[in-house]
Amino acid sequence: MYCMRRSDRFHGPRRGDRQRPRPHDVATNIAGDRDRERSREAVPYNRELRELLAGIGAPKPAPFKPDPFQLEALAALESEDVLVTAPTGSGKTWIAREEIRRLLDAGKQAWYTTPLKALTNSKYAEFTEEFGAERVGILTGDRKENSGAPLVVGTTEIFRNQLFDSLRGGEEVRADLVVFDEAHYLADEDRGHVWEEAIILTPSRIRMLLLSATIGNAQEFSGWISELRGVYCRIVTRPGNRPVPLRAAFMMPDKRLVPLLSENGKLNRELATMIERRDESRSRRNYRSR
Repeated sequence: MYCMRRSDRFHGPRRGDRQRPRPHDVATNIAGDRDRERSREAVPYNRELRELLAGIGAPKPAPFKPDPFQLEALAALESEDVLVTAPTGSGKTWIAREEIRRLLDAGKQAWYTTPLKALTNSKYAEFTEEFGAERVGILTGDRKENSGAPLVVGTTEIFRNQLFDSLRGGEEVRADLVVFDEAHYLADEDRGHVWEEAIILTPSRIRMLLLSATIGNAQEFSGWISELRGVYCRIVTRPGNRPVPLRAAFMMPDKRLVPLLSENGKLNRELATMIERRDESRSRRNYRSR
């Protein structure tokens, strides 16, 4: 007969007295651990999240049909400069691509400028696939390939430098069209003078196509260009919201995806609570460290 000693009452049985778990109990515990792990990894799709993710995916293939603003811009480029203001994703680049196609087929030349090297590289790859490598070149601070091609893609700084070089050397820039992508960089405090100088120095014989989604003073901008160059600058705008809406979400520490904003447009209540708790915790730590 086993008599429990005083020490066993408080510390439990000795190691040798403990019973080994049965195989069935081990398997049950492992399965339970797996279920708990899966439940922690699972993302609870509540109503707000379902609404946020609804409709996401590739659209069904359909024949392309240009929007009226795209056709208007192409028609105006025959004799005018054009400033296109349209939301991101609405097809501004299509206008430039189709006008470039028309010029290349007619044996003419074009420049496509961007403010960023990464965007320049992206457009170079896009146009190379569209028009062929032999007809497209690239000029940035890091790359110089096929610079004599009828279509040159480069940063705005490089195009501005070529305009300066043409003034000093007495040679004309080889272009019938220049595209200024992200033209709102004219308002940039540090780099805006580059766009200003490029617009001022571009000969009026070269048609100008300016693309932007964020110009708030389009009338003032186009009026300045028209007065400066002596060529009317038409404003072409796409009405309505962006065709591909933005959807903002936040990944919580427990791997749950929650909408960033609530239905009334304010910060998600759960996120706001988490931020408040974090700030309170920081305040307590700072207070204790004093």
